[in-house]
Amino acid sequence: MAFVVTEACIRCKYTDCVAACPVECFHEGPDFLVIDPAACIDCGVCVPECPVEAIFDEKDLAPEHHEYIELNKRLAAQWPLITAAQDPLPDADTWADQKNKRALLTENVEQV
Repeated sequence: MAFVVTEACIRCKYTDCVAACPVECFHEGPDFLVIDPAACIDCGVCVPECPVEAIFDEKDLAPEHHEYIELNKRLAAQWPLITAAQDPLPDADTWADQKNKRALLTENVEQV
């Protein structure tokens, strides 16, 4: 099992989790981060670092977030690796508490 980034990260992209990760398993898209399940060592140190509580152990995902297991896997194979913390998106605080953001996710890096 691996940890999974879920909807709360969309349009925020805080990277505190990346700085805490002891391995290089995070990948960065235009407005979202994902975890490569093949690289994740299941340590969980990223979980408390996420200010929007977007990261969950795969076994603890709510049913409405199960699609994020495959989404993290697929996008991690497409997006570049991120290995250091960066500034969040400029309007991250505005999006931090928003719900139902899945339709807003930009999956294609070229769409930016």
